Amino acid sequence: MKAPAALHADGAPAGAAEPGTRVCNVLSVDLEDYFQVSAFAGHIPFEAWGSHALRVGDNTRRLLDLFEGAGVTATFFCLGWIAERCPALIRELAERGHEVASHGYRHRLVYDMSPAEFRDDVTRTKAILEDASGREVRGFRAASFSIVPSTFWAMDVLGEVGYGYDSSMFPTHHDRYGAPGIPLSPHRWQGTGIVEVPLSVVPMLGLPVPVGGGGYLRQFPYGFTRWAIRRLNERYGRPVVTYLHPWEIDPGQPVQPVGAVTRLRHYRGLAEMRGKLERLLGQFRFGPMSALLAGIEAESPANRDRG
Repeated sequence: MKAPAALHADGAPAGAAEPGTRVCNVLSVDLEDYFQVSAFAGHIPFEAWGSHALRVGDNTRRLLDLFEGAGVTATFFCLGWIAERCPALIRELAERGHEVASHGYRHRLVYDMSPAEFRDDVTRTKAILEDASGREVRGFRAASFSIVPSTFWAMDVLGEVGYGYDSSMFPTHHDRYGAPGIPLSPHRWQGTGIVEVPLSVVPMLGLPVPVGGGGYLRQFPYGFTRWAIRRLNERYGRPVVTYLHPWEIDPGQPVQPVGAVTRLRHYRGLAEMRGKLERLLGQFRFGPMSALLAGIEAESPANRDRG
């Protein structure tokens, strides 16, 4: 692993927020439909996607209206497959002031691809999204956070094909993903020019506990999420990278015959997700990834913020 240089969201050394400031957290959406999640791949293969009715458009527009009501904009990491079929949706994201970024073409895990396959995937998706949105696409997030130590080579590819930042690494341990040991704040991946914006964890009993996104937001009590975001904002001056999927505010989605663990991870908390999201938007500052990166003005190689 190339040694990354830790950066602060405001270009200053990472540490406690100055008195009177409110950290601006990142609001991001992984734009995919319910049948495209990695956990369903064995049950709904890519070749069968076309046989499922799309629910992503209606669910995404519900999120757009919710965000507009809260006065916030977000980064949408979009599947190229969705963009090809719903170009008007991608254009609407851009026209309503949101950032369009890449989530790959067909939600393939990076560690299931060769470097050549990954290059083709991210190059193709970038072109599709830029054509649909009319905007430059600078950001990338891998399916299921699958840039892990064995696939750090993906960062070189992203830099070579013109991406400016990545938000695919989760500095924790999980059965599908995890890059423990990387800096917890945004950092520049040396040799690539790429800025890595890792997903958020809060230190608890010496362990990095994920917070603020997806299943973690649905599964954990809201009080824990609120405490964790405040702690990261106020003690460490660190923005929290929140993320969700349009299908997570859709408790009426078709239920799939999957195993107990997958069923728990995917369906638990769907009915409460919108309410939790509304409370978060009312209690903390949020903005797109581009707003966070605009504040990064200088590198601090000596400052390695590991929480």
